[in-house]
Amino acid sequence: MYHFQLPAVIAGVSLLALPLAVAAQSSDKTEQLDPIVVTATLGPKTVGESLSSVTVIDQADIERQKPAEFRDLLRGQPGVNVVSDGSYGKTTSLFLRGAGSSGTVLLLDGIRLRSGTAGIPPWQFLPPELMGQVELVRGAKSSLYGADAVGGVIQAFTLEPQAERQGWAEVAGGSHQTRETSAGVAGRAGQSSFLASGNYSDTDGTNLRAGGEDKGFRNAGGLAKISHRFEQGGGAGLTVFQSEGNTEFEGGDTDYMIRAAGLYVEAVASDYWRTRIQFSEARDEQETFGSFPSIYNTLSRSARWDNTLTAGVHELVLGSEVMVDEVEGSDDFTENSRTNAAVFGQGRLNFGASDLMLSLRLDDNEAYGKEETGGIAFGHQFDRSHRMRVSYATSFRAPTFNDLYLTTPFYSGNPDLNAEQGQMVELGFSGRYTQWFWDVALYQNDVDDLITYVVDPVTFDGTMENVEIARIRGVEVSSGFETGGWDIAAALTYADTENRDTGTRLPRRADKSARLDVDRLFSRWSVGASLIAEGNRYNDAANNSLLPGYGTVDLRAAWNFLPGWSASLKVDNVLDRRYTTSLGNDSVTFEPFDYLAAGRTYMASVRYDFSR
Repeated sequence: MYHFQLPAVIAGVSLLALPLAVAAQSSDKTEQLDPIVVTATLGPKTVGESLSSVTVIDQADIERQKPAEFRDLLRGQPGVNVVSDGSYGKTTSLFLRGAGSSGTVLLLDGIRLRSGTAGIPPWQFLPPELMGQVELVRGAKSSLYGADAVGGVIQAFTLEPQAERQGWAEVAGGSHQTRETSAGVAGRAGQSSFLASGNYSDTDGTNLRAGGEDKGFRNAGGLAKISHRFEQGGGAGLTVFQSEGNTEFEGGDTDYMIRAAGLYVEAVASDYWRTRIQFSEARDEQETFGSFPSIYNTLSRSARWDNTLTAGVHELVLGSEVMVDEVEGSDDFTENSRTNAAVFGQGRLNFGASDLMLSLRLDDNEAYGKEETGGIAFGHQFDRSHRMRVSYATSFRAPTFNDLYLTTPFYSGNPDLNAEQGQMVELGFSGRYTQWFWDVALYQNDVDDLITYVVDPVTFDGTMENVEIARIRGVEVSSGFETGGWDIAAALTYADTENRDTGTRLPRRADKSARLDVDRLFSRWSVGASLIAEGNRYNDAANNSLLPGYGTVDLRAAWNFLPGWSASLKVDNVLDRRYTTSLGNDSVTFEPFDYLAAGRTYMASVRYDFSR
């Protein structure tokens, strides 16, 4: 096993960033590298205006990096830890700012995706080929998005039409008999636009444990979108997304289907009032075969109404939301549905160089009662380029159907559970210039009533109880640089997580992480590299199973060899490190084993694009 020394990498990243900073300081600060985001403030604002810690992965980043899995875009980003039971579509958990794996909200074009039974989003089943942009908003956001936004919100936006008419087709192949095909067509006519795209991937996979057999993965994804902009402002649109296939693991395999459908209508009622209504449905269906067969299906339906009122430079957002969750499965649930109704408000106020944001939300859930959450954030612009922000927000993580209602021979859900409660404070500073930016954030999150699995020492029956308190604090540093064909992004994270009842570190969270993406763009070709590293972590709550840190290096190159034609080659983990971020237990001997990530892999592709 490779033992990764994170401090050395941090020093290397810092030394690399220093000359870039010096060079950039001499540039004219005539405009800022400041992308537009919508997740942080329920409306379009630049990253600097959002008063939140935000990372944006745009379509150019996705196309250059060509990630094998959606999680590869997220690994090593500020505040992010990714844990997986191996490569190629295996069970994946994401810890954002140390929050539990069910403490981060995943949105796809505004539609929430998650399993109602396990409470975890299906990170491993999202095809990155269908994504156009990803926004990572770090910090407690329950006052905007309700339950589970303890660590933050990650929103994936699907592809959008880029020209009057466009189409594309791509074929790829590589290690482990991996084969991929994708195609799409899109266009715009007047105020209307459409897009249809699909992809298929199939791989024999790699061994998940030492001496084990290769475990494959198959995925078919599809996306269809149509929208129309009204002449007087606003518009309407329909999105349908689906991802389905099969993934193999130690002891069996799982058929899965993830589907999201959303319809929105947005209208400008007056010069001061904009209103938007969205209806959506999300399905998460998984059937497992093998040693422990099971079926778990989740159906979520929601309706959300947002109203944005403006008064000069000030904005007020008022809204309501109703969500109904239904589950079914091979195990028994004493209740198989629940309804959550919510009202919320957000004030975005500007006073010259200073901004103030206030937010408040009330959720009323028939399973665990009422939850009030709020937030306050203040930002001040010292000059054209430098800004500070400070915020305080509360959050909660809802107990899942498994926590509340699941009944098995050795487990009983606890219908009296309370939601986990979080309180986060954050202080941030940033600088944004013509060609580069930097951002530093310090935060602390105190979480009460952690939902914990408890076993009766006499009967060995298990249940869930609110018994623990956690403190999570950390520092995030990020920077980016674009000039002269260079595109560079760097991130460093340090996190101190502690169970205040036991004094141990929270399990499966790395204490340090780093990421460096470097790309050099020429007129017809490009080269790039990514360094991703994480420190050690404990696999268990008692801190008995220490997993060492790791570092990987990925290389990539692309060439536009003819008009409309391009070819790319990517080699991931070029140093061939077999590392692990989680442990499993043998189904026969019950002995623990390392879930191994893939070693060195390569992927080559050819793509054709046309547009008019």
